[in-house]
Amino acid sequence: MRNIMQLKSGSDIRGVAIAGVNGEKVSLTDEVIVKIMLSFAQWLALKKSKNFDELTVSVGHDSRLSAERIKNVIIDTLGSLGIKLLDCGLSSTPAMFMTTIDLNCDAAIEITASHHPFNRNGFKFFTSSGGLDSCDVEEILNNASNKVKFTESKNISVKKVNYMKIYAERLRKIIFDEIEVSEESKPLDGIKIIVDAGNGVGGFYATDVLEPLGADISGSQFLEPDGRFQNHMPNPEDRSAIHSIVEATVKNKADLGIIFDTDVDRAGVVDCDGSEICRNSLIALAAAIALKNNPGGTIVTDSVTSDGLHDYIENELHGIHNRFKRGYKNVINEAKRLNLEGINCPLAIETSGHAAMRENYFLDDGAYLVTKIIIELCRLRKMGQGFKDVLSNLKKPKESLEFRLKILNKDFRLYGEKVINDLYRYASKKNNWKIAPDNKEGIRVSFVKDSGDGWFLLRMSVHDPVMPLNIESQKIGGSVLILKEFNKFIDQYKEIDLDQVKDYIQKVKMNRS
Repeated sequence: MRNIMQLKSGSDIRGVAIAGVNGEKVSLTDEVIVKIMLSFAQWLALKKSKNFDELTVSVGHDSRLSAERIKNVIIDTLGSLGIKLLDCGLSSTPAMFMTTIDLNCDAAIEITASHHPFNRNGFKFFTSSGGLDSCDVEEILNNASNKVKFTESKNISVKKVNYMKIYAERLRKIIFDEIEVSEESKPLDGIKIIVDAGNGVGGFYATDVLEPLGADISGSQFLEPDGRFQNHMPNPEDRSAIHSIVEATVKNKADLGIIFDTDVDRAGVVDCDGSEICRNSLIALAAAIALKNNPGGTIVTDSVTSDGLHDYIENELHGIHNRFKRGYKNVINEAKRLNLEGINCPLAIETSGHAAMRENYFLDDGAYLVTKIIIELCRLRKMGQGFKDVLSNLKKPKESLEFRLKILNKDFRLYGEKVINDLYRYASKKNNWKIAPDNKEGIRVSFVKDSGDGWFLLRMSVHDPVMPLNIESQKIGGSVLILKEFNKFIDQYKEIDLDQVKDYIQKVKMNRS
């Protein structure tokens, strides 16, 4: 139990749930799950000012192989306290949050490890206020070794609920309400949409949302839940996954391609010609939709968004771009904070595809985002337009690079912060380096045309002993110029693994010779 804090992953809990992978010992054992759930129950009872037998908790899971074992342990543990349980079975993460709204649950638990490998699993916790924050999860894990005083209940109350049916109905209603037609009229008739669920939970979107509304979903792939994930990782950022949905969209001559991550809190889309709408272009499209009824509103993103996106939000959409920190909960919490201060902020979105709209409880919900995009597709088709017309003025970088620089020092966070502070002092003395004044994480530096015509961002990873380095340039060859300038500074730090950087510079040099 000494290592239980290692299961903390931001505002989630994740660990190894299945044996068999070399070097990866099972950390999410039955014993550990019991202790975490007892601690969670105590946390929830205090939060809600209720006794255990007055609480109702819903439990759902994605398609992972370890889901049933973990669910049974959770139900037995929480049920033994007298907590009433709703067993929602196979469910998306956003749907589980919605049980706190529609079914009045005191809390919801989704058993998932998002896009991580098949042998991993974990938990996401929700109350009606949203997902738990990192400090809440830390408190639960810290108390997981303590004994919880309770009187064991003899009658465990468990009710099976097919909430995904209700959740799908809600998404269908949003479509026909906003298009202003009846469901019976099949508002998506004549539109071909390919869904790639990656054998996660997202297959329901094709069969239970799109098809009943008349959409042609033929050609959709990997809709069957299968926790082995043998086709590709269910991850909208994975290159093989993106290649797969692009290929399927073009091959089937679809109007739109959709790809979900395992538990459907993230999504990416592909245009009819196979163009990827993800990362900065997905943010641009979501911002265009969100600002329609919120002129001049603020869009909160994470720190790695491009200069072209910043210009698009502020000059094309006439909104305000608040570039905040990495971590979907950081972005969501910042948007909530701004709204509490009276600042109109309708959207919080991370480049990874986590998108949370104010109109939807600031819930990062891939299915909801895609639903709004389909409504926009219908609107554009009536005007003889497409997503290319919406995104035509979004400037894309000519080059983009990302390196994950490992910190070898045991006190990695302190060491990394020292590097960033040193870099601030170094950059402030360089004439051709311009430090971004509005950056909220790490250090972001821009370069003029002759010095690379772009920028770099160096920051600490949210979870790992790593410093991610992102570089973008508006000209071919500009990124390596920026990288060489950066390397002159970083090369003095012997406890940072710079092999990636040196190998890339050497590779470019050899290609040019």
